[in-house]
Amino acid sequence: MSLPMPMPMPRSRPGSRPGPRRLTASLLALGTATASALGLATAPAHASTYPVPYSFAAGVAAELAAPGSAPPGSNNWSCKPSSAHPRPVVLVHGTFGDMTDSWQALSPLLANQGYCVFALNYGGSPGNLFQGYGDIPTSAAQLATFVDQVLAATGAAQVDIVGHSQGGMMPRYYLKNLGGAAKVHTLVGLAPSNHGTDLDGLTGLLAAFPGGSSFVSSLCAACGQQVVGSPFITALNAGGDTVPGVHYTVIETRYDEVVTPYTSAFLTGGSSGQVSDITLQDQCGLDFADHLAVIYDPVALHDVSNALDPAHATAPLCVPVLPVLGG
Repeated sequence: MSLPMPMPMPRSRPGSRPGPRRLTASLLALGTATASALGLATAPAHASTYPVPYSFAAGVAAELAAPGSAPPGSNNWSCKPSSAHPRPVVLVHGTFGDMTDSWQALSPLLANQGYCVFALNYGGSPGNLFQGYGDIPTSAAQLATFVDQVLAATGAAQVDIVGHSQGGMMPRYYLKNLGGAAKVHTLVGLAPSNHGTDLDGLTGLLAAFPGGSSFVSSLCAACGQQVVGSPFITALNAGGDTVPGVHYTVIETRYDEVVTPYTSAFLTGGSSGQVSDITLQDQCGLDFADHLAVIYDPVALHDVSNALDPAHATAPLCVPVLPVLGG
């Protein structure tokens, strides 16, 4: 799951608060300036280098400016993978998020590193500000179609997938049930809802009211399917957490307030070396990222880079990361 994005502010009257365009520019400048001040942004060295704002404000700004648009560095359908990075990377957002608000940091970061990067919106109506609320098997089929398009365009044999929240868990359905295991080398989950969530007990409270859980599921099918113990989650994990041939990395924060308990994100089993579970605070005590901030967390995104290219992995720099806002 993900938290919903803030709705755009109404247009201001002359002499009142700044309107959406000024707010968008201010938020984007704030995100980029914050990252630059910490030495975390990638300065544009040439035309194909993108700034990397480690700030959720950049996601908000991009969503207000161009809802549903591809993040910087992504969806270049003429991109051909290099020998150094032979697999395209597919980015999968979470519940109520979309590719615009989720990947303003990771997409340009990976593009700057030389990857062919692709992102999609799924699980919602086209043009809807919120995505990822639809039936999860249907969303997995949308992912399957998108991966086939990426492979056909790039000529690659496999992709790597990086997903946030539902976007880190839903691809496992694709791997297990839709033939994805042959087409995916690595799956990286940022705070994925792998074993469901009790939302800090909220799901139990809803179940105590007649029709409470059904009402939530009627509004958001994916929400009900991600509740701990749901038929979907039970079936997904039946027979083991992994499928042969795929490498899995889970990156999670102790301060996750959406996937709870946070340890439910982690995967078990598999062959030796197939699964890597990372708790961010074991690497950096200054990292206070919550469920939302983890996609704008420089420590977490460094771990993503390591998971995609383990032969050149390096230790992440420990820097302060704030809840919601990120780095």
